[in-house]
Amino acid sequence: MASKKQAIGGTGKVPTTVADAPATTKKKAGGNLGSDHQSPIELLGKMAKNAKLPFNMPDAKYGILFAMAALALIYVDAFAARLFSVLRFESVIHEFDPYFNFRSTKYLVFRGFYDFLNWFDEASWYPLGRIVGGTIYPGLMMTAAVIYWVSHFFNITLQIRNICVMLAPWFASNTAIVAFLLTKEVHNTSAGLIAAGMIAMVPGYISRSVAGSYDNEAVAIFALLFTYYLWIKSVKTGSLFWAGLAALGYFYMVSAWGGYVFIINLIPLHVIVLLITGRYSNRIYVAYCTMYSIGTLLSMQIPFVGFQPVQSGEHMAALGVFGLLQIFCFVNWLRSLLKPETFRLAWTLSVTVAVIILGVGGFVGAVTGYISPWTGRFYALLDPTYAKQHIPIIASVSEHQPTTWASFFFDLHCLVFLFPAGLYFCFRKLSDANIFIILYGVTSVYFSGVMVRLMLVLAPIACILSAIAVATTLQTYMKFVKRPIVTKPKKGKVSYQGQREMAYVVIGGVSLLLMFYVLHCTWVTSSAYSSPSIVLAANTGAGKIIFDDFREAYYWLSQNTKPDARIMSWWDYGYQITAMANRTVLVDNNTWNNTHIAQVGKAMASREDKAYEIMQALDVDYVLVIFGGVIGYSSDDINKFLWMVRIAGSTDPNIIEKDYYSSDGRFAVDSRGSDQMLNCLMYKLCYYRFTRMYTQGGKPPGYDRVREVEVGNKNFELEHVEEAYTSEHWLVRIYKVLPPMNRG
Repeated sequence: MASKKQAIGGTGKVPTTVADAPATTKKKAGGNLGSDHQSPIELLGKMAKNAKLPFNMPDAKYGILFAMAALALIYVDAFAARLFSVLRFESVIHEFDPYFNFRSTKYLVFRGFYDFLNWFDEASWYPLGRIVGGTIYPGLMMTAAVIYWVSHFFNITLQIRNICVMLAPWFASNTAIVAFLLTKEVHNTSAGLIAAGMIAMVPGYISRSVAGSYDNEAVAIFALLFTYYLWIKSVKTGSLFWAGLAALGYFYMVSAWGGYVFIINLIPLHVIVLLITGRYSNRIYVAYCTMYSIGTLLSMQIPFVGFQPVQSGEHMAALGVFGLLQIFCFVNWLRSLLKPETFRLAWTLSVTVAVIILGVGGFVGAVTGYISPWTGRFYALLDPTYAKQHIPIIASVSEHQPTTWASFFFDLHCLVFLFPAGLYFCFRKLSDANIFIILYGVTSVYFSGVMVRLMLVLAPIACILSAIAVATTLQTYMKFVKRPIVTKPKKGKVSYQGQREMAYVVIGGVSLLLMFYVLHCTWVTSSAYSSPSIVLAANTGAGKIIFDDFREAYYWLSQNTKPDARIMSWWDYGYQITAMANRTVLVDNNTWNNTHIAQVGKAMASREDKAYEIMQALDVDYVLVIFGGVIGYSSDDINKFLWMVRIAGSTDPNIIEKDYYSSDGRFAVDSRGSDQMLNCLMYKLCYYRFTRMYTQGGKPPGYDRVREVEVGNKNFELEHVEEAYTSEHWLVRIYKVLPPMNRG
């Protein structure tokens, strides 16, 4: 009996809650820093315990009850916060890439998976076409298709368009749950709840997950965090089960987004750091070898990935770490069998042979082309200046530009300051899981600074580390709030005047900071990230004005042109034209063929007669341009024109960027503009008949509201094309290419 009392703390009472347990038990169960620390969840549990309820419930269940209730509210909030665009406009697909995903999903749903994998799309990249099944990550389409098939199996008649529109908000709710699980595994339940609440509304993630954002990132961030959660579980347990699930999570990530390369490089980096810091164990070996072997085999089933995991330079780090683990375990096995002197000789020989084999193998693989070098996109991540110098097609995309400090604060708010604090607390309590979180945080900060698009990768870890900082701070100061006021402190305990007051100030300050975070996130979501690019809106004194020119123009194309008509436009609008107008385009947002895009850019940058020759060679029937000079839409083709020139110049040295600048070295469309600029096809298609209209009071006719100048070349006529359609607000202009003149 005495031994029983001693085992349970010497009281003879079996602990039924975390609060009743000994300090060691309390630390394991709640993940707290010590016996004096209690999480907000435990405090809520005590409050509920003291409350009078009409039913009896075990004390240990109150914390779980509040946690489940909080998660349910966060789940609903994450979904509801992303519905502004649907409520203000309608259920519509946003941006450009989502329209191809929507079109592909419809093909998959109504034609079947086999036809989808073998789909040759003749409506894109004329006259080349595109093998869709072998050039996409099908995870997003498969997810929406499975939801459609399951719902219709149970006679729930959901439209495929509404499924695609609402998929991103639903997966954002699921991401919040996964963020809770991951943070709980790394720290504790309180931090998990805070992380879930933060990621539910952080603008850096909402920007890619509002209703209508039917893009790969809609499901990829969920897959990313889920894979990391399963990896942490497998590392902590050394279980084949969790490692196998991590491989399945990695497979889903590979099927959904090309950003899976971040996973397959971060996890090997984690293993290397654990080896260097002396934290290696059999758990690491089981987790990594299982996850890498199964995950690699599964990822190779994606047609677009193929044999890249064993041939691409971007995957060689993972393969190298896999081989290193085998060598490391072999050496440990030899050490247990051989004498120290013999082992040193065997170790030297093994390392020498391994280095020679790896060196020769790498050299032969690189020379023969079996191991492909890093891609240009990968180099662009390592060197921010690489894309602008060597791959202008990548640098031309606005989301590939470096991130400004204003963007960091705009998309993260107070997380910018809480993030370093979370890193500090992780360093204070190093563990295998915390080391992974540190590596994830540091690498994501760098990559998000290279490209503004990769803010999406930083946002989740910023929420997790900030939650750790907030939870640790609150737990530290809450002990002063609940500690009774005593005149004489106990021996060994430090006490000073104003502890409780200081605790109230810190807790109130943190609470106020989180309140401002919620207000900022709601405002950013509502004003900046909830406007579909396909439908524009402007607020005036008379109310809101809707500019629906894009859909009007695409509808006109579908109704007034032949089904096999070929449309030439800049690549930004290719996906929308094929999806909404159902017409063939020369280039689109896939941007896989830089030479073909350069031909379109060359046509736009050339004089009309030269451009006509290019259009005839490409069998172009209509030319579509976007012009914002009337309504002040700054993302029009004139502002993108210099990128067309640069891309065209990358394949044709006769296209020189300086020829399109004025004498003082500026890009101008007014009277100072160069002769080449004022007479190129793009200029004429945008400004044809423009000088006959007034755009702004007090300004002369032909005043461009975007460039804020009066255009230079005014009185010109078109020779080889004729105006076919101009939308209501002149945002979309379509021209018909005339047939060749009769030479007889």
